Amino acid sequence: MEVKRVLVTEKAKEVIDELRDRHGPLMFHQSGGCCDGSTPMCFQEGEFRVGESDVLLGEVHGCVFYMAKDQYEYWRHTQLTLDVTPGRGASFSLEIPLGIRFLIRSRVFTQEEMEQLQTL
Repeated sequence: MEVKRVLVTEKAKEVIDELRDRHGPLMFHQSGGCCDGSTPMCFQEGEFRVGESDVLLGEVHGCVFYMAKDQYEYWRHTQLTLDVTPGRGASFSLEIPLGIRFLIRSRVFTQEEMEQLQTL
């Protein structure tokens, strides 16, 4: 059984559905940069350009999820869960006008899980 690098909560799925209804196909990127404060950012698919400096971690609720390669080096042993919380973030992410923001909850993989990770 393959272990996923990134999961999503039911509440986050509801927000993704609402945003998808408004904006069409979506994508996520987590950079660890200055403006987004290391929070995952939601964009219309294709609005954020990914390149060689980004790693595709997987898909959450029909949306691709990328992370900056340098950030990934720190988090490669960690399973991420996309969630939401009340409050306004300081980013350009699509959920901000809703008065909520996406966030990441994380935990370190077990050795057994590391051996069963999805191939990137």
